[in-house]
Amino acid sequence: MTTIGMIVPPADGAVPPEPPVLYPDLRFIARGLALPELTPEGYDSVIDHVADLARQLKDEGADAVSLMGTSLSFYRGPEGNAQVLAAMREATALPVTTMTDSVLEALAAFGAKRIAVATAYTDVVNDRLRSYLGAEGLEILSLEALSLTDVKTIQSVGDADLITLGKRAAKAAPEAEALFISCGGLRTLPVITPLEDALGVPVISSATAGAWGAVRLSGHPGRARGYGRLFEL
Repeated sequence: MTTIGMIVPPADGAVPPEPPVLYPDLRFIARGLALPELTPEGYDSVIDHVADLARQLKDEGADAVSLMGTSLSFYRGPEGNAQVLAAMREATALPVTTMTDSVLEALAAFGAKRIAVATAYTDVVNDRLRSYLGAEGLEILSLEALSLTDVKTIQSVGDADLITLGKRAAKAAPEAEALFISCGGLRTLPVITPLEDALGVPVISSATAGAWGAVRLSGHPGRARGYGRLFEL
């Protein structure tokens, strides 16, 4: 069975809930970075451990490895993301990606350039997201945020709050070609289809696009019916 390795922010190193639901035909394993908080200082304290964890995942049988943390891969800009990818690739000689790259690939699949954005982040992290997306040629028409830094608090945000946040971002940007919900810790799988039905545009989230991009490294098509437009491409 194909095995996908995932480097995740929480210390417990648990596989995120979305990939096994979306792709029960694949095996997922994970290692945790023990990210203390979603701040630049927090990211700096763990980012140098990514290559070591990637190597551990390879040793456990991973056929491909993804860094499943959006802000971890965008906070230093495109150059920083490229450095992380290079380190992972050198450590494993496997196909590798980051959650940020998976999100960009998903948005590109729909040709979406003008987007509404909803995030878990505080202003300092949102500013770095704006900079990164702008460097990639995307136009942020609106950005609504929860202003959270604690990993466990982010994971406990409920469906109703996520739907409200997404709708608020979309309402502020009626010309947006997609809604992007940023932060892999937000449990977005249950809200993708309801938001797409309500808004009429693709909804790309870190958690779901991250899973989609990770499995595609192994040659899997990434399809999973019933979970939104991305998984029907």
